[in-house]
Amino acid sequence: MLPEAFAVCREAAKRVLGMYPYRVQLMGAATLHDGNIAEMKTGEGKTLTSTMAVYLNAITGNGVHVVTVNEYLASRDANEMGQLYNFLGLT
Repeated sequence: MLPEAFAVCREAAKRVLGMYPYRVQLMGAATLHDGNIAEMKTGEGKTLTSTMAVYLNAITGNGVHVVTVNEYLASRDANEMGQLYNFLGLT
């Protein structure tokens, strides 16, 4: 199910956000899905990377919580990635 879910999320991100996740972001998402930590530098697309793992876990019935370090990032990411999650049918 991972390849299909990531493909759907990747295409949705392109259509909704105008962003197309790179291969390294796919690898990071797979790492997160496996329950591991993915270390990424500023600007490498951590938020977009996490959307694929969030989507896969959500559609397989696992609960998902997205945590960030401050209120600003929480608000920014909820507004931006919320568009993608809504498009994908997540609440």
